[in-house]
Amino acid sequence: FVEGNVVTPVSEQYLFKTNTKIPKLGIMIVGLGGNNGSTLVAGVLANKLGLTWTDKDGEHKPDYFGSITQSSTVRLGTNAEGRGVYVPFKNMLPMVHPNDLVIGGWDISAHNLADAMVRAKVLDYDLQRQLIPHLETITPLPSIYYPDFIAANQADRANNVLTGSKQDNLNQIRQHIRDFKANNSLDKVIVLWSANTERFSDIVEGVNDTADNLLEAIKNGEDEVSPSTLFAVASILENTSYINGSPQNTFVPGAIELAERHNVFIGGDDFKSGQTKMKSVLVDFLVGAGIKPVSIVSYN
Repeated sequence: FVEGNVVTPVSEQYLFKTNTKIPKLGIMIVGLGGNNGSTLVAGVLANKLGLTWTDKDGEHKPDYFGSITQSSTVRLGTNAEGRGVYVPFKNMLPMVHPNDLVIGGWDISAHNLADAMVRAKVLDYDLQRQLIPHLETITPLPSIYYPDFIAANQADRANNVLTGSKQDNLNQIRQHIRDFKANNSLDKVIVLWSANTERFSDIVEGVNDTADNLLEAIKNGEDEVSPSTLFAVASILENTSYINGSPQNTFVPGAIELAERHNVFIGGDDFKSGQTKMKSVLVDFLVGAGIKPVSIVSYN
């Protein structure tokens, strides 16, 4: 009991249902031509094709080291001697293998994924050389570009954008999801935001505070409806899970209410795959050493 507040323990029981049939799964990445998107597709292809490459350290083979599902283990229990028994995480439940994923998506740049991979400068040259024929045929769908929400330096690469109103853009994204699912005979699709970090959207009463207001705001072309929120709404309306990999407030109250209404999974607020992860580790180390950083700033 502190200053009129009372903490009451609450216990809730959740039921998780897992299908035993492994679905044919598609991933649609927003920002497919970015460093994350192009490297992911290239990595999956390298594994699927069993490519090897050589650098000054010798020959290398692709693997899924670092993947939680493919490389980690789970403590299942103990044996008769009391020793821990561990099993691969991927064997605990029926799971889609990364090599079986069907990957597509959107980008504001029209570059094919071979050009995007070369521009990203992540993979070794010998591996890039082998992947180029497989990636140069993959081009992203046109994406949503609202300059007010992302850094001005993205304007030069925005040559693959959807036109029309925000309602038009919503309808176009929904159609893209439907077409991708039908053309690839998919059981499920997941939409994954891996595009640029946006500025925060203002939470405005009557605009994005409820599901109905958000849908009406899209229809009216309200300024505070961001591209990531539009993608989230499109995914929800298509009964498609949506994962947000950037730290903006994509899930405004109206988007959350809409997801609950349609019983669609949404989640995520940052991949922490690069700079953000490094900053988190550094802060933990510095605080543990008695140093309290006020701020850490970096630029992509």
